[in-house]
Amino acid sequence: MITGMTAGVREEPRETVRSRTPRRLPLPTLLAVLVGFAAVGYRLALLFADVPPTNSDEATMGLAALHIARGDGFPVWFYGQAYMGTLEAYLAAPLIALAGPSVLVLRLPTLALYALFLLLSWRLTRRLGGDRWYALLVVAVLALGADRVVKNQLIAGGGYPELNPAGAALALLTVGLCVTGAGARLPRWAAWGLIAGVLLWVDPLILPYVLTLGALLVAWRWRELAGRAGVVLAGALLLGTAPMLVDSLRHGRNPVSAVLAAGGTGAAADWADRLHGGLVLGPPLAMGFCSPGRCATWQLWWALAFPVLLALAAFTAWHTLRRTWGGPRSVERVSAGVRLALLGGAAGVLAAYAVSNAAGRTPIESSRYLSCLAVAVPALLWPLWQAVRPLAEVESIKAAGERAAGARARVAGVGAVAVLAGVLGTGAATTVEVIRAAPAVHAEADRHRSLVDTLGALGVRHVRGGYWTCNRLTYATGENVLCAVVEDDLRPGFDRLPAYRREVAADPEAAWVALAGSPLAARLDARLGPEPGALDVVTVAGWRIYLPRR
Repeated sequence: MITGMTAGVREEPRETVRSRTPRRLPLPTLLAVLVGFAAVGYRLALLFADVPPTNSDEATMGLAALHIARGDGFPVWFYGQAYMGTLEAYLAAPLIALAGPSVLVLRLPTLALYALFLLLSWRLTRRLGGDRWYALLVVAVLALGADRVVKNQLIAGGGYPELNPAGAALALLTVGLCVTGAGARLPRWAAWGLIAGVLLWVDPLILPYVLTLGALLVAWRWRELAGRAGVVLAGALLLGTAPMLVDSLRHGRNPVSAVLAAGGTGAAADWADRLHGGLVLGPPLAMGFCSPGRCATWQLWWALAFPVLLALAAFTAWHTLRRTWGGPRSVERVSAGVRLALLGGAAGVLAAYAVSNAAGRTPIESSRYLSCLAVAVPALLWPLWQAVRPLAEVESIKAAGERAAGARARVAGVGAVAVLAGVLGTGAATTVEVIRAAPAVHAEADRHRSLVDTLGALGVRHVRGGYWTCNRLTYATGENVLCAVVEDDLRPGFDRLPAYRREVAADPEAAWVALAGSPLAARLDARLGPEPGALDVVTVAGWRIYLPRR
């Protein structure tokens, strides 16, 4: 035993060995660290370039964070609706209290959540039996940053940046609960319940993963759940969902109904459109294989590869479970069970989206509902890696006379390499497209900053504008300018904060703001003139500010 443990090590005093043999990271781990830093650095550079573009929905979350930072309110839900929790606002509030409102400050917590997701995915891959090189591959795939991907990860618009790290954490905790001793599991049960509860409050899109991973725990740990572990889990789950439950009880709201309504149940889409948007456009967009705002035909190859790979990965995991079923619960068996749960969760997410009206009506923008497919990447790519690994052994197989087996292994390995090359190559190409589009996005943000500066110089405190103008403008000014929403025909629009409309209505000198060339600008141009009650116009950087004639 001692000889085996010390083989290959010079027999020196322990202190000498420690001082002369510094610990070094294995090469694939070091490369994974470098890729991770590059991925976070790339996204940080995007944030400084104002990419991805912000909007009024993100600004609404910023306003919630601003109110929390000032102590003016502690919202449970995204303003103007009874679903989608405001966790991102609470994370950003301390930074806004220190540095003031800005898009960059609002997005720094989402960047940290992405970095956490990379770390957890690397760890999850290792715990599921993947070697360090496979963990590097998973990190590399998740490091790619196409248009839809970086929007899901960085825009603090509610519900998306936190789903992936939380889903990966649930999977890691599930592995730990299935392999550790009972005495060490109560904190893990508490963490699992708390994370699941917070997720259900924030955005139930992650629910399929919660159900599949939870079903695995019930199947394998039901005796433990019948005791203290069940009490701890239930208590933590209630604590996580407390904001939602308390608000529902206070106001008689049903958040489930609100979420279903948000999915488009009120306006039916054709089934062909739903399936095309959900199964053809959805997976390539969600995994980052499409250009900004569209999917070219050549980028849709993943729509064919994804279901095949999903089925193959599920079959591989199920086969491992069947093979190890009769014996003790080994690490291999636990890994296969968690992989199968992750794949089941991914299938559930895709199925729920494909049958929704959103998939048929707005497939490009609504593909954000599939953002948490990334949680299953360590399980999804597993069969490809298993096929690639034997390539180095083909020659020895042939030398042993097993030519048929060697040929099959070579074909499978080459096919797997081709798919992985397609994944990395397509993702890299779409990442480059985001970089190329960055100057235009930055220029638009500069024009908006010019609008804010001009309003400040004019002393304007109250304005009316379109939905996608109002809250963005109000947040950018730290509520120094309040905006009420109007439609293109000048009728009142949807105000997420009705108090703004009341303050604007009370100001007879409230201005109007519209993008140059927009329908709203055309309508307001008709009111220009020298007569009393008409409007004067100030043009700045693509914006038109309409001031009431005094």
